[in-house]
Amino acid sequence: MASTISRGIKAPIIRQGDDIVKVVCDSVLAAMKEDNFALSDGDIVSVTEAVVARADGNYASIDDIAADVKAKFGGETVGVVFPILSRNRFSICLKGIARGAKKVVLQLSYPSDEVGNSLVDLDALDESGINPFSDVLTVEDFRRAFGTPKHTFTGVDYVQFYTDIIEGEGAEAEVVFANHAEVILDYTKNVLCCDIHTRERTQRRVKAAGGEIVLTLCDILNAPVNGSGCNPQYGLLGSNKATEDTVKLFPRNAQEVAENISKSLSETTGKRIEAMIYGDGAFRDPVGKIWELADPVVGVGYTKGLIGLPNELKLKFLADNDFADLSGDALADAIRQRIREKSRDLKGDMTSEGTTPRRLTDLIGSLCDLTSGSGDKGTPIVVVQNYFNNYAN
Repeated sequence: MASTISRGIKAPIIRQGDDIVKVVCDSVLAAMKEDNFALSDGDIVSVTEAVVARADGNYASIDDIAADVKAKFGGETVGVVFPILSRNRFSICLKGIARGAKKVVLQLSYPSDEVGNSLVDLDALDESGINPFSDVLTVEDFRRAFGTPKHTFTGVDYVQFYTDIIEGEGAEAEVVFANHAEVILDYTKNVLCCDIHTRERTQRRVKAAGGEIVLTLCDILNAPVNGSGCNPQYGLLGSNKATEDTVKLFPRNAQEVAENISKSLSETTGKRIEAMIYGDGAFRDPVGKIWELADPVVGVGYTKGLIGLPNELKLKFLADNDFADLSGDALADAIRQRIREKSRDLKGDMTSEGTTPRRLTDLIGSLCDLTSGSGDKGTPIVVVQNYFNNYAN
């Protein structure tokens, strides 16, 4: 009777230099023996990006970030546009940026950042009469209108927190609040676009409006600095705070690791095992309104069997419409037959209305992220079984 199963797998504490492929495969095989389950063709073994990067030693220090920022911006004023509000994701990056500049002009979006962390309560914004689509606020304007609002979950006043970080690194800090990226050019022509999923648009708009040196976080630590780690594709995007002086970068070897896990487990089990390295899941907290997706992608590396979109019929549509006159075994048999006969591409077909048109890697990665959690579960490995099964098989 069981269909999709998402199973967290405990692993040893992974350190720099560990053979991540061996650790993952050994952990999965041990769990199979202990919990008495077997892998089948198409089952998926997923690993969180954090332990892949840790095993690879993909770290960088504040000084490494500062050196790269200074080399690329000249060590004077840098405009930092649309960073997310996060102690884990951005505070150490901001330390490095400030250490590599004389002044940082920090432009924050409002009422929230890109992933939903709130600076200002929406009701308070409505009452203020301020128009977030047009109005540019100084810190004084912001405080006069909203006081010192704090983050819903962390209790942090991010305006003060980020100001203190910049000044603590010996740089001058100026904070403005505006939702048009081009506003930063009133303060400096050298701009670091720090948004995640809208970075290319922000960069394009700032350049078109007259920006001179306009980079994104992908351009900082996209190559080693003084022997540091790096990520050629994403730079500082996807990084996490490791210590007060270092960040763990997004893994640079995720595709290789995924393919090697798949190869090793397929050879050991005699089954076709898919594998992926996953980052943040793509889902939204209905209370705090925060999107989880602070990584640039959900699927960091994955085998080719995970490429594509679901192609599914909506069972309740069939039951309520096409087969409304059937019940019991006759209904089940009719639906199974319809599934077997379905088109390879159901796009635009009413029988698929309401199914999820998202990439498989985004769906599976989100499932895995929810399974593994981000705290002390100790399950950085997730085995997903029967994912590609349907009602007909």
